[in-house]
Parts: sequence; structure tokens; C-alpha cells
Amino acid sequence: MSTPRVYVIHENPEWFPPLAAAFEAEGVPVQEILLTEGQIDLGAEPEPGVYWSRMSASSHTRGHEHSKEYTRAVLGWLERAGRQVVGGSHVLELEVSKVAQHGLLQDAGFDVPRTTAVFGTRTLKQAARDFTNGQDVPFITKHNQGGKGLGVRRFDSLAEFDAYVDSPEFEAPVDGITLLQEFLTAREPFITRVEFVGGEFVYAVRVDTSAGSFELCPADACEVPQMIAGAVCDVPGAEQPSAFSVRTEVTAEHPLVQQLRTFLADQRITIAGVEFMETTDGRTVVYDINTNTNYNPAVEESAPASGPRSIARYLGGLLETQYAAQLTA
Repeated sequence: MSTPRVYVIHENPEWFPPLAAAFEAEGVPVQEILLTEGQIDLGAEPEPGVYWSRMSASSHTRGHEHSKEYTRAVLGWLERAGRQVVGGSHVLELEVSKVAQHGLLQDAGFDVPRTTAVFGTRTLKQAARDFTNGQDVPFITKHNQGGKGLGVRRFDSLAEFDAYVDSPEFEAPVDGITLLQEFLTAREPFITRVEFVGGEFVYAVRVDTSAGSFELCPADACEVPQMIAGAVCDVPGAEQPSAFSVRTEVTAEHPLVQQLRTFLADQRITIAGVEFMETTDGRTVVYDINTNTNYNPAVEESAPASGPRSIARYLGGLLETQYAAQLTA
């Protein structure tokens, strides 16, 4: 067997360089396991080390439709062998299901958006009528297996929604589950994403949503196109350098941060970004859990701590605890 190291399980090599640099800076040995294709010798013992899964719910958008199934197989193999897995099987199932996230957040007492999950497309139009009580009020759609704002659209009338469902622009969710969700109006045009590593608060990010569209979009804080006369009308805009900033007034002592910390501990989730919105009617709505969090470079430059280096230190500490003798041999 090789020298113990941290193994990073993922399917998108474009996301890895900042993490690789952080592990190098912290002196933690690391190796990628790229789950786009491969094999598992089910009779073999996994290499010694700490395994971190950051499989993404949006992997199918990069042509990796089967990576989630491959990840399920790999995580099961590692867990049966007794290897320490950060972001294990139970976390993967949460990552790929907004229905599951919604249920857990609601059960934990968070204010969550009113949501209906629709399985298949045949009943989508009627489900929208049931959801709005037949009224032309704003609502949004999302994909259950999302990330990158997949399927996030705003509709201001049932006629707009009907036209979209019948149009070539309709985006079928990869798992067949479309979410209908109440449209929330932010008190100010931003959402907040709270980053945790090792179960502890790192920093909170203010994500400006006023520009309409930007890259490196955390979860659902993305452009919300509207249907007008049967056509998709995108809000103009490009990536805004100032879209991401540290929200310094949100600290580890913030009541919501403390509540989220307890929630993540209860769910055995140690690395995550959780998003919330403060609305015009005084609500603080928690709506998304990201267990394969990415970090914005502009935020990293001004933040009091580094997200990637916090991860490297955390996973390096787990590695040291388990394999101290082998690492120093």
C-alpha cells in the first residue's frame, strides 16, 4: 500500500487547482480520484488515507451522467472497508436532492420556501395551478438535482408557465423532478452563503444578484430568466467582479450561524456552504445546502481565513490522527 494521503473524489478537474495549491501550502499529501470512468476491485482493500467526496449534483451537465452512480459505488466500498470518508454516502444523497434538503431543513425548524415537488411532466401545469390556487402570482421552478441554478426560472402567470412547458426551451430535470417554489423578494439584491469547514464557521459571502448573471454562481443565486410571449428573455449582464464579497457582520456568533452549525453537526456534514435570503417581509429563508462548495477568488483575497486552506488543514489533521506513525516513518 502507498503512503497515506488525502484522496479527493470528484468529476470536474477544472475545480481542483485552488484545492491542490491549498494542500501543497499546508504540506498535506493529496491525490485526485476522478470519477468520470474507472474500475473498482471489490476484493481489494482501499489505499490508506482520508477520502473526501465532493461529487456535484450538476455533474450531468458536463457529460458525466453516470458519475453519481460511480460515486455511490466507490463510497460504499470505502465505507465497508472502514476508511474515513468526509462527505460520505449520506451526504451525497443530500447533495443530489433538494427535496431531501428541504425536508431536513424544515424538520430542524428553519424557515424554508413553500415548495411542491412534481414527478414527471404530465401534471406540471395542473400542479402549478394547485400551487398558486389558480392565481397569476410569481413563482419559480428549480431542478431537484440542481447546482449552477439548473432549471431556475421565474414565471409571473400560469399562461407563461404553460407556454414554457410546451416549448422547446423546456428543461427536463435529469431525475424527472421539478420543484415549484414561492417567489421570494430579497430585502436587498443579494443572498448570503455561509461556509463551514470541519463543522466550524469560516466566513459568510454576500452574493450580489442585481446584475442578473455571473459565473461561479453559488447554487441557485443565478440568473432567473422569464418567459415573455413564449420566448426566453435573459436579463443582460456579465460576470461582475464585485458580485462576491465577505459579509463581515455575519460572524460565528450570529444566531443563524449557530443554528446552522448545530444542524450540520446533527447531519454529520463537516464541509458545506449553506445559503439564505433575507426577504422584504422580514423572513430569513434557508434554501440550499452545497456539500461540494467552491470558493470565489475575490472573497479569498479579503476573507479572514481561506476556505481551501481550512479544508486542507482539517483533512490533514484527520490524516495525521489516523496515520501519524506511517506519515513520519
